[in-house]
Amino acid sequence: MKGRLDHGPAIAVIDIGSNSVRLVIYEGLTRSPTPIFNEKVLAGLGRQVQTTGLLAQEAIDTALRALVRFKALCDIQHVRTIYPIATAACRDARNGRAFISAAERILGTSIEILSGKREAQLTAYGVVSGIHKPDGIVGDLGGGSLELVDVRGASVRRGLTLPLGGLALQDLTGRSVKKAEKLVEQAFSNLDIMSAGTGRTFYAVGGTWRALARLHMWQTGYPFHVMHNYRISAREALEFSRLVHRVDTETLSKIEVVNSARRPLLPYAALVLENLVRSLKPKDVIISAMGVREGLLYSLLDAPERARDPLISAAADLNVLRSRAPRHGEELIEWTDRFIASSGLDETAEEERLRHAACLLADIGWRAHPDYRGEQAMNIIAHGPFVAVDHPSRTYIALSVFLRHTGLNEEELPSRIRELATPYILDRARVLGAAMRVAYILTAGQDGVLPHVPLRVVRGKLVLKLNGPYARLFTERVSGRVRQLARLIGREAAVET
Repeated sequence: MKGRLDHGPAIAVIDIGSNSVRLVIYEGLTRSPTPIFNEKVLAGLGRQVQTTGLLAQEAIDTALRALVRFKALCDIQHVRTIYPIATAACRDARNGRAFISAAERILGTSIEILSGKREAQLTAYGVVSGIHKPDGIVGDLGGGSLELVDVRGASVRRGLTLPLGGLALQDLTGRSVKKAEKLVEQAFSNLDIMSAGTGRTFYAVGGTWRALARLHMWQTGYPFHVMHNYRISAREALEFSRLVHRVDTETLSKIEVVNSARRPLLPYAALVLENLVRSLKPKDVIISAMGVREGLLYSLLDAPERARDPLISAAADLNVLRSRAPRHGEELIEWTDRFIASSGLDETAEEERLRHAACLLADIGWRAHPDYRGEQAMNIIAHGPFVAVDHPSRTYIALSVFLRHTGLNEEELPSRIRELATPYILDRARVLGAAMRVAYILTAGQDGVLPHVPLRVVRGKLVLKLNGPYARLFTERVSGRVRQLARLIGREAAVET
C-alpha cells in the first residue's frame, strides 16, 4: 500500500479500561509498531464498581457504542486480527462478564480479561519495548487499579496490583481526596517492592499520569512537547504532585492543557505518585507512553524480533519511506564507523547507536524546499513517534541532520532545541553533521559511492581518498568540507586523488 511499509497485515488492539475504551490500529506486528489510527472514548466503566460492585449502565452503553464504531473502523481498514483486552473494572464487577459477552458479539472475537498480574506483566513489557535498557519500578495507574512491577533490562519480575486507580479512589471515598490519603498510605505500607526502588527510576504509565506530566511540562515551560521519556527528578515530582493533590485543580496554571474529563482524577493520580516517590525513593520519574497495549504486541514477537533495537528499526522504516536511496543510509553508517574508529574521538555504545539512527534519517527531508530541509527533518525527528530514545538523545540526532543541511549554522537553531542541547551534544552533532556534509556532496544521496571513497584519520591527518573514477568528484567545495570537519576534530586535512 502506498505510504505504508510491508510489515504484514495491519493489526488492532482494543483496550477496554476502567476509564477509557481505546482502539489502536498498527501498521503491522514489528519491534517498533507504528500506529496508523488511534481513538479513545472516556466511558468510565470503573466509576461505581468499588461501591456498587457493578458497571454503571450508562458507562456500558457508552462503551458498547464505542466498540460498534471501532469494529466498523477495523473493517474499513481491512483489519482481520484484533486483540481485545479488558482490565480492572471488567474483572471486578459482578456484571463484567455479561458486558464482555455483549462486547464479544460486537467485535466477533473473544476478549481477554487480564488478571492483575497479567496486566502488570504486559505493562512492564510495554516499558521494555519503549525504553532503552530500563532499570526500575514500573507503575501503571488506570481508572480501577495500580500495577507495580520490577524491570531490569528485558527481565520482568512478578508484579502486583492494588485497587488504587483514580476512579476507584474517587468511588471508595465519595470524592474525598482527604479520605483517599489514608487508603493510599495504608496500601503502600509493608510492600516488599518499595525497597527495590531506591536510587533507581520509576516509570509512570497511564493516561492520568501523562496528563499530570503534561501539566508539569507546560507550567515549567519545557521546550520539547514529547511525552514519552519525559524525565522529572524525584524531588520535583514529589513537590509537584503534593501541590496538585492539595489544591483545586481548576485554579492551577495551564490547567487547560489537561482534558476536562481527566481533571477530576488529577488529585488522586498526584496523591498516588506522591506516596510512591516517598516510599520508593527513586532517583527520577520517567513518563512512558508505552504500556499494556504495546506490551501485548511485544509479547507476541519472536525472540529475534524482540532483540532488535526499536530506535534503529523505526529509523530504518523512515529511511525506506522518505530517503532518495535507503541503502545510502546504511552505507553512511559503515562509512562513519570507519571515520570515528580512526579519529581518536571517544564514542560510547549509546552514542554509536544514536549516530547510526542519525545516518538512517539523514536524507528524510530531501523533498522539502532547500531552505527548509534542515528544519523539516529536525521537526520530524524531534517530534516523531520514536521510542527507546530520551529527549537529549533526540536532540543530538535532530541536530546532526539539521546541521548537515544548514552548513553548521547554529544561529538558525530553534530556541526549543537550543535549550536541550548541552555543549557536548552540540559539539558531537557538529562533527557528525560535518561528516554527513562530506558524504552527501560526494554521493548526491545515492548508494554505491561511499564504500569507494573512505574518509579516515591517517597519521594524524584527516584524509579523503578519491581514487580512480571517483577522482572526478573532486572540487574545492569537497576540499572545503573536509577541512571544515578536520578543524572540528583538531586535525589537518588532505584529499588524495
